[in-house]
Amino acid sequence: MTTSAAETPTGLDDEAVLLVGHGSRREKSNEQVRQLAADMETRLGVPTDAGFLELAEPAIGEAIAGLAPTVSTVTVVQLSLFAASHVKNDVPLAVERARSAHDVTVNSGAHLGVHPALVDLLDDRAGAVEAELGVDRETDDVAVVLCARGSSDPDANADAHKLARLLYEGRAFERVEAGFVGVTEPELPDTLHALAKHRPDAVVVLPYMLGDGVLTGRVRDQTAAFDDQYPYVTAGAGDPLGTDSRLLDVLGDRWQEARTDSVDMSCDTCKYKVELDGYEEDLGGARAMLRAVTHHESHADRGDVDEDPHSHDAPEKHVAVCTNQTCAADGAPAVLERLRQAARDSEACDARVTRSSCLGRCGEGPMVAVYPDGVWYGDVAESDADRIVSSHVDRDRIVSDLVDQTL
Repeated sequence: MTTSAAETPTGLDDEAVLLVGHGSRREKSNEQVRQLAADMETRLGVPTDAGFLELAEPAIGEAIAGLAPTVSTVTVVQLSLFAASHVKNDVPLAVERARSAHDVTVNSGAHLGVHPALVDLLDDRAGAVEAELGVDRETDDVAVVLCARGSSDPDANADAHKLARLLYEGRAFERVEAGFVGVTEPELPDTLHALAKHRPDAVVVLPYMLGDGVLTGRVRDQTAAFDDQYPYVTAGAGDPLGTDSRLLDVLGDRWQEARTDSVDMSCDTCKYKVELDGYEEDLGGARAMLRAVTHHESHADRGDVDEDPHSHDAPEKHVAVCTNQTCAADGAPAVLERLRQAARDSEACDARVTRSSCLGRCGEGPMVAVYPDGVWYGDVAESDADRIVSSHVDRDRIVSDLVDQTL
């Protein structure tokens, strides 16, 4: 699905979009995010700002604080390629803190992920390199390496391989392999050397990165070194994704998913949900959330959302209910509605009760988190909702028998 300005749904006068990038010390990379935000605004017909996880301003909380006084809904869309720790931990944490600080609905969208528009974009990038090298995949043996950054999350690395396979399917490439700049294997030089054994006529290396920075430079240098080392193979590296309009196709889809509560997370192979060989200690997600909190605090010098001039409009507490795949199957929607009803019935309650995306405690839900207290309740039944509101929300008395963890 591609969203254009002509197809923009009605009723958007009170909505804004926040495009979240990682942030870089290179202002050129940050400007790329801002340019994509401007292009999204034109495409969607919805006010769109840029925000950053780190290293650039405004931070996510600051950006939402700036939008909150003018709209009732902010939809966060992530300019991240794969679902690693930033997508699963850091951005959700920042969003939850913003929800607790501002009386505004915040929809949380997914990352770019694996999308047909990205496959088409990579195909064009490969074609440009073929033209530079003077080869044609229809008549020459052309191999391709999709080179991603690399992650400690198996989901992210697996998606790089999936994207490489989709680029191979239906096209005349001799083979398409995935490689990485670092963190995991196979690293790019190893992938290139392995391909050389098949003696292709040419190797096209595609940096699977958004901006043209340090990592893309490393990809080009390693490709050039390979080209010098193997005179019987010609090799060249392509350009990163940049601000190609096909990124807007993907971002438009992610926006629609977020605002219609249809975001899909990669739960089936998430290391926080299922026990994967080599990642057993990550099961449950507590360590991930603690890492996210620590990561957030390390960038506290950019300002505290609690000091925002609009924070006085925020409720005293924010109750978030995980309604992702596993918790929903265990009855989270009923818990959510009962909490909302209990909050409405209480004369002392000063809280917002909202749905949340995955809280990283799959199999122990439904999960209910109370902020700013940092108390998480697990295995919550509909019948427990009144106790959470009357004891914790109204009187600051933790319901100890339901506590899953505290942060």
